[in-house]
Amino acid sequence: MFIPFRWKRGGEFYTPKSIVDTIVAILDPVAKSRIYDPACGSGGMFVQSIKYLEERHEKTTQISFFGQESEPDTWRIAKINMAIRGIEANFGDSPASTFTNDHFKDEKFDFIFANPPFNQKNWWNESLSEDPRWQYGIPSKSNANFAWMQHMISHLSPRGKIALVLSNNSVSSFDKTETEIRKKIIEDNILEAIISFPTQLFYNVSLPVVVWVFNKKKKNKDKFLFINATKLGHMVSTKHRELSKDDINKIVSTYKKYANGELENEKGFSAVVLLNEIKENNYNLTTGRYVEVNFDSEPAEEFATKMKSLSSELIQLFQDSKMYSEEIVNNLANLGFGLEDENEE
Repeated sequence: MFIPFRWKRGGEFYTPKSIVDTIVAILDPVAKSRIYDPACGSGGMFVQSIKYLEERHEKTTQISFFGQESEPDTWRIAKINMAIRGIEANFGDSPASTFTNDHFKDEKFDFIFANPPFNQKNWWNESLSEDPRWQYGIPSKSNANFAWMQHMISHLSPRGKIALVLSNNSVSSFDKTETEIRKKIIEDNILEAIISFPTQLFYNVSLPVVVWVFNKKKKNKDKFLFINATKLGHMVSTKHRELSKDDINKIVSTYKKYANGELENEKGFSAVVLLNEIKENNYNLTTGRYVEVNFDSEPAEEFATKMKSLSSELIQLFQDSKMYSEEIVNNLANLGFGLEDENEE
């Protein structure tokens, strides 16, 4: 039993099972480890970790779970989800912001995963300006993506691994602050992989997402894995996609081959890239820049479904654009700055 409390946080609901299953298998947690989720929500990733360990006959009682959540109701449900499994977990004394009230300030963890709010805007507080977590640079005050990333890295144990779900723009944003932080993280050689997932895995976010994988004990120095999994999965409804077990196994096995130094590039799916090539691309981590394109045509039914979805999104964008344009014109008119027709004499 799992209580899948769906809360809205900055545009996304709880993490899809397909992504959670992939993340947990890539991290491959073991007994006597410390697992941490700084944006734990209702504890879905913890629950899947327990299932993963049980399938491998690991003793879950030997795992220490730590989580933080700012929403009171969600925080309570996370505690319940663990309690009904007889698993002890430390969620702190109360719900609180991970940034301004880090419950585990002096702790280090072996496995860290999170699906934080995408492109979170109102996160900054002036008390954070000299925070030691920003070892790669002070994050953008209007976007918390690299704040979450640096927070997690700061909590890694010497053998620690991270899997972080972020919006697609995190790998390629042109913001100077974010580009510089991304550059420093890449050159620090703890980033292992960027995995691009397909659209429509989330129930209310149709755009694709990426998973950043970090490893403090990375073996392949100056080599980075890019996986383009955007073609995987199948539609279970007109708006929702899921990954099959075979899809997840393909992603995980590719990562493990890379980690063991055995991977050969697969056209249209994966590539191992040297640091110099990433430098030449100005530290842009978009998988399409590195994974060779496979021009094989996709099935007609899948293409039709995708085009229908994209067309609906485009129509909605046009409608939103028209609405906002009219609102701006009306606001200007109310201020006495009406836009006159240039053709009028």
